[in-house]
Amino acid sequence: MILPEKIDVYGLFPRLSRRLRLGVVGGGRISGMQATAARMTDRWEIVAGAFSSDPARAKAAALEWFLPEDRCYTSYTEMARAEAGRDDGVDAVMITTPNHLHFDCAKTFLEAGIDVLCDKPLTNEIVEAKALIELVGETGCVFGVSYVMSCFPMIRQAREIVAEGGIGKINQIHVEFMQDWMTPEDVADAPYVKWRLDPSKSGRTSCVGDIGTHAAHLAGFVSHLELTELRAEFHVCGTPKPLEDTFFAWTRHSDVPGTLMATRLAPGNRGGLRLRVFGSEGGLEWDLEDCDRLKYYRFGEPDRILSRGHGHGISSATERLVRSARGFPEGIIEAWGNLYTEFAMAVAARRDGRSLPKGWLGLPSVADGANGVRFIDACVHSNEASGAWVDVV
Repeated sequence: MILPEKIDVYGLFPRLSRRLRLGVVGGGRISGMQATAARMTDRWEIVAGAFSSDPARAKAAALEWFLPEDRCYTSYTEMARAEAGRDDGVDAVMITTPNHLHFDCAKTFLEAGIDVLCDKPLTNEIVEAKALIELVGETGCVFGVSYVMSCFPMIRQAREIVAEGGIGKINQIHVEFMQDWMTPEDVADAPYVKWRLDPSKSGRTSCVGDIGTHAAHLAGFVSHLELTELRAEFHVCGTPKPLEDTFFAWTRHSDVPGTLMATRLAPGNRGGLRLRVFGSEGGLEWDLEDCDRLKYYRFGEPDRILSRGHGHGISSATERLVRSARGFPEGIIEAWGNLYTEFAMAVAARRDGRSLPKGWLGLPSVADGANGVRFIDACVHSNEASGAWVDVV
């Protein structure tokens, strides 16, 4: 058994009987960041990877990742087949490739019986997202999607406040994601940018599929409301590009109106993700660049600022995602760590043949990933229809 026999639903996440074995598919900065976070949880060890189809580069990656050469593969197909046949094979893989490879890569590992944590967007096409949902159901594998913004402790606290009626009936939702890294005119020439502006790899969007999906997921995650309609406009605000660098959208979560916007050309904004949810009795505001604090308003009462830490109004469910004391900042690595902690709990439970306690984990699922693909598709169709209202189905 990997999990302890008894789990305290209201307590800290339990220690496992062993570290889980994690494989890496894809290279670059994001895989390194996720690997750092996974190791930080003390629940994962990196044991294998498919970093390059070039044998020389794959060999070099083995040295960089401190892995044996025979476990650095030149294709994810080879990796899935070999690892599934080992007694000490990977328990799960992270997929951090460009978007166009997500579907086939995830499908390959699921069919090998290996659990998956996939970067967003889940796929470039709705039909592929639906196929993954079906395959997860058939295989019983764990499938997480890296909507990491939902793993900040104060976002979990905000979601809990909404669920308990702390702001009354929601009447509007506003979310924005402002960045500035595409401001330079020559930025499109950078290797890590080129694929993000290539429709054959990024899909039909760039900004929408990358950071817009984070914003859309966050709005639904905190509000507990499903996005039902939107109207969107795509813009290229800087140097001409084949895909948008900015978009604006009006949204409806059933009868609740809202706004959603994102850009990479807002000088002075680096991690400018901001969420505001207002209701009949109060409101909530959260800012990624001040992620340890949650503004909580009750109409007619003094304003409150809840800060990440133990006690002082923070719930036990939020506390299990906290690593350092109040006043000692945490950030994106810790949020990734929370994602990999919850992924570990789900993977360990499947390996043990156990069902998880209902509501215990907030791990974004394959269904959440598919919702993100539907959001992207609706944005594309609305933009093509000159900003007409489109159903998100």
